[in-house]
Amino acid sequence: MENLHADNGVLIAGAGPAGLALAAELRRRGVSPTIIDRQPAGANTSRACVVHARTMEVLEPLGVTDDLLAQGVKVPIFRVRDRDRPLITVDFSEIPSPYPFTLMIPQDRVERCLLDHLESLGGGVARPCELVRCTASASHVEAQVRADGGAQTINADWLIGCDGMHSKVRDQSGVAFEGGEYQQSFVLADVHMQWPLSRDEVTLFYSPKGLMVVAPLPDDRFRIVATVVEAPELPSAQFMQSILDARGPFENPGRIGEVHWSSRFHIHHRLAQCPRRGRILLCGDAAHVHSPAGGQGMNTGIQDSVSLAQALAATLQDGDETRLDAWAAKRHRIARDVVTMTDRMTRLATMTSPTGQTLRNIAVAFAGHLPPVRSALARTLAELDAR
Repeated sequence: MENLHADNGVLIAGAGPAGLALAAELRRRGVSPTIIDRQPAGANTSRACVVHARTMEVLEPLGVTDDLLAQGVKVPIFRVRDRDRPLITVDFSEIPSPYPFTLMIPQDRVERCLLDHLESLGGGVARPCELVRCTASASHVEAQVRADGGAQTINADWLIGCDGMHSKVRDQSGVAFEGGEYQQSFVLADVHMQWPLSRDEVTLFYSPKGLMVVAPLPDDRFRIVATVVEAPELPSAQFMQSILDARGPFENPGRIGEVHWSSRFHIHHRLAQCPRRGRILLCGDAAHVHSPAGGQGMNTGIQDSVSLAQALAATLQDGDETRLDAWAAKRHRIARDVVTMTDRMTRLATMTSPTGQTLRNIAVAFAGHLPPVRSALARTLAELDAR
């Protein structure tokens, strides 16, 4: 386990993508943070699986982007279908970025790449190490942590909560986390299967029985995500096949051979009142959670962290905290826009009224014939509007 020091300039709680990106970028800028995580090891499931163009841009100076590209699958097309009928096609190949595609790569591989770069810069993660309590004053933050069966107090100039939706940092700092939970249950499975459509596209299927997303992954796998009324704890191949049969291409809905990992989940839409309260800052899911529509979550969190590293490293040099206020205001605005956009996408895709579904499909198909709409959607999903 990484050694803990009683006094730190920066303490980061949480070693997911946001925490690792923040720690690595701070190291690159000459700051040596302490990062802790309550889990004994990093994630070994894929969870998020999309890296967008803007995220690849911000990770490029750290050297992470090339590693991600070597392991991921480049997918230039996002398409919405009504079974066999395309409604709208979003082509990323013409977005103004060096990375004109989405990169499909499981979250555990993203975390591994970030950790490798953190370690190459002399850093590491103290784990298992759990934040128990934190109190902040005008001059420092006092954090009580539990590690190796004992308690320890760490004093830090700054504490950053990258500890997820149930963030203890956020809760103990008194920052409100407003929003709600969607009613639908979701199932997720990473599978090997015979699939009739190109691996160059991520497909969202509208269906009277609910939405379904199929996306290519490395190692010739696919990710299937779908809404269901009652979700089993571990969706089986047979269960996922029934969803494909009902919602996939009509003539050839695909054939699942093996399920490598499956799960069920509910989704929330919540936004922290502000990502900064004095000497406590929030990044990633600690600051905002939303529907997985558009694959925005991990990307927004990583961008929170890289931009914070720049502002915080400069503040540590000259003591000017106004740039942290500017960071908080900008990232709060971006997070609000992401929550709003993904909420609209989710409600559009999960409407149950047959009349509403018909009108939705007509409207989406009409929009699909308008090049400016397709271009704007590509830029928004790639998060280039967050520059």
